Amino acid sequence: MSMFKMRVPVLGLVALLLTVFAAEADVDLWEKDWRKTDFSRHSVDLAEIVTGGIKRDVIPAIDDPTIGDLEKARLVHDAREPVISVTVNGATRAYPLTVLMWHEIVNDTLGGVPIAVTFCALCNTSIVFDRRVDYQVLDFGTTGNLRFSDLVMYDRQTESWWQQFTGAGLVGKYSEASLSIIPSRVEPFAVFADRFPDADILERPQGFPRNYGVNPYAGYDTADEPFIPDVPKVDGIAPLAYVVAVGNEAWSLDLLRREKQIEAVDLVITWEPGQLSVLDVSYIKESRDIGYVTVQRRTPAGLADTHHDMTFAFAFNAFHPDGTLHQ
Repeated sequence: MSMFKMRVPVLGLVALLLTVFAAEADVDLWEKDWRKTDFSRHSVDLAEIVTGGIKRDVIPAIDDPTIGDLEKARLVHDAREPVISVTVNGATRAYPLTVLMWHEIVNDTLGGVPIAVTFCALCNTSIVFDRRVDYQVLDFGTTGNLRFSDLVMYDRQTESWWQQFTGAGLVGKYSEASLSIIPSRVEPFAVFADRFPDADILERPQGFPRNYGVNPYAGYDTADEPFIPDVPKVDGIAPLAYVVAVGNEAWSLDLLRREKQIEAVDLVITWEPGQLSVLDVSYIKESRDIGYVTVQRRTPAGLADTHHDMTFAFAFNAFHPDGTLHQ
């Protein structure tokens, strides 16, 4: 979560810093900064939540997104640069990961539906949520905390804490609630623009001193350890190996590269080259090609996009310890 360059030699220092910061991760200290949060209500062991070394909203969510057209965006974004694409009620929009890298959350409205578009670089999770809970529209921000190296969000209405990986409420009024996930894709900008030539795109926001297009975690997806080193690992696969998760089942990216397409019951999972990693080298446009994945489900009406996530093996194992990982 911190915004220094996450190069591989620095990871040992990060582990040391987390050991120091963890001493602060207790309810007495939280309550001083989170006066509206009811810490007596929680769905997980509070000891699993640790500080990422920063305070709330140091990584600022985008609350008033500027939306632009694709022609202007072609002058800014590399054709292979990944974007989160989402369609709601016939309206389609792209959200570049080069922007979300520095903001993690976009509170937006698409097709008349309030949505939160989220990205956690430490787990490489890109997930879109419906922001409505109990007929209330929530606005989300970053707590500065992590659970299993994943972003812990909060809503500004009740200051409840939420897990970005699952959309589950963790602490506070909504500790037993769950956000609805809206299917989305992560695909190259050029592929999105070809599929939806009349769609629009999130522009780089003004007024933030951020190096959009730069990866502050250089070397992260080839490191030996995740940000929090003691997260349980998976046998036979590197902790930071990419996997494609659908519910309680996942497929390694290496397997998908070899097979190109896998059919599993009613799922059709396809890998294609042409998308850059955002967690490789400092300048994303110079990063290696890891390809992109499409996951669709067979329905009576034909193939339809279904929720999935290209994440890291350690993260899948942390949130689905009884899951199945195909390699």
